[in-house]
Amino acid sequence: MISVVVPAYNSADTLGDCLTALQAQSLPRARYEVIVVDDGSTDRTAEIARQHDVSLIRQPNAGPGAARNRGAHAAHGDILLFTDADCAPATDWIERMIEPFSDPDTAGAKGTYQTRQRELLARFVQLEYEHKYARMSRQDRIDFVDTHSAAYRRDVFLANNGFDQLFPTASVEDQEFSFRLARKGYHLVFAPRAIVYHRHDTTLQEYWRRKRNIGYWKALLLRWHPERAVRDSHTPQILKAQIGLLGLVFIALLLAPFWAAARWLAPSAGALFALSALAFLVRVIKRDPAVAAIAPFLLVCRALALGSGLAAGFLRFSPQVSPHRPPISGFNRAIKRALDIVGSVIGLVLAVPLMPILAVAIKLDSRGPLLFIQKRAGENGRAFQVVKLRTMTVGAEQMLPHLIDLESLPSPAFKLRDDPRVTRVGRFLRRTSLDELPQLWNVLRGEMSLVGPRPEEMRIVHLYNDWHRQRLAVKPGITGPMQVNGRGDLSLDERVQLELDYIEHHSLWKDLGILARTVTAVVSGRGAY
Repeated sequence: MISVVVPAYNSADTLGDCLTALQAQSLPRARYEVIVVDDGSTDRTAEIARQHDVSLIRQPNAGPGAARNRGAHAAHGDILLFTDADCAPATDWIERMIEPFSDPDTAGAKGTYQTRQRELLARFVQLEYEHKYARMSRQDRIDFVDTHSAAYRRDVFLANNGFDQLFPTASVEDQEFSFRLARKGYHLVFAPRAIVYHRHDTTLQEYWRRKRNIGYWKALLLRWHPERAVRDSHTPQILKAQIGLLGLVFIALLLAPFWAAARWLAPSAGALFALSALAFLVRVIKRDPAVAAIAPFLLVCRALALGSGLAAGFLRFSPQVSPHRPPISGFNRAIKRALDIVGSVIGLVLAVPLMPILAVAIKLDSRGPLLFIQKRAGENGRAFQVVKLRTMTVGAEQMLPHLIDLESLPSPAFKLRDDPRVTRVGRFLRRTSLDELPQLWNVLRGEMSLVGPRPEEMRIVHLYNDWHRQRLAVKPGITGPMQVNGRGDLSLDERVQLELDYIEHHSLWKDLGILARTVTAVVSGRGAY
């Protein structure tokens, strides 16, 4: 069973087309239900919903996030689909939205907007979306799902408490939820063939108001997810540069009467803005030449609206207590990264004279490669290649089923105390943690940190429950709370509890303390198998 949830507030003009399109889906009607949540409408919204084969829920006005959550709790389907009352899904929309869920690792999916409108502004908005879709289509996983065309596994949705109802109007509550899932390493994908037809903005006033509203609430979202200010799968990096450049123009114009340098700063920033817009304008000319005449003006308008909204939001929203607060603040992230770069460079320099000796010892002890490279889960569950000195015999992975019954283990994570696959040199390397030295390269590349949770094997991450996934919110570390509190003697749950405590109470002083305690842990050798 698939459940489609449609929040509606004073949507009498559009809801009929939406529900008619949902009733005309190519998927058999018995396989899906449609739930309309009337969010305190004062027009004919409820009456129109009753004219269609849907379940109707009515509630006092509480915002679209609350309406979607209400619908999700009432749903019977294993997969939740969301669209908006002003969207008319294509006839194969449901089928296209559920296709990615044939992969059991997929937790959510995002579809696309199209429009049948002919107004120039609406066509410009469509080209904006298509520019972002082209970027998303090159990524095997995304972190941005907006609810005009969205799908989630219901158990994942409910386990994470759905959309945050703090956002009072349609703004960024959908982005925030997908960022929250991505932080836990849930696999979200782009489904470009899942299409809904939308009525885009047709007046400059509508466009300005929508963009400014997004910018305003995005400021609060970035308080909770500062890492998304650097990158997300939906927002082009050039757009962030354009907002900054236009802000620089504005500041320079204010300072020009008092500061001579500002008189050339303003035109210079303006020229860079124009240069940054060239690639998009070329795309517009190729796709819809008529829109090219208004596109430069609208790009300026977009940057001004988003920038002014962000500025107002950052002034309005102070850092506040939230269940979605960042595991590491933006400032601490920057300092932690600087320490990682300095520490990894120093460590690599010091390791240079030691590595040839270790390499010879490994080669003399057993046949096989010098390095062991394995795919591990990094920050937000993104896979990367971890590098270690080889400590096991060749073919160790194939030998494992003969040594232990994986199906009978109480936990997917384990360590064998007397593992026969470990070589003689390997035992020394493990006890002294010298096998971890090549991971300084992973730290320098930004895939790991000096201090953080253990970099987990992907097969184990696939078996995580939602609680375990919280440890994926930060970069894994060469050392961390596990390494200084028992190492291999800890169960998975004990290790995760330590790591979540580290994340929740993170400080740079705690990182330095763990680095100092690592020396003692290595000397004692406790839990090093």
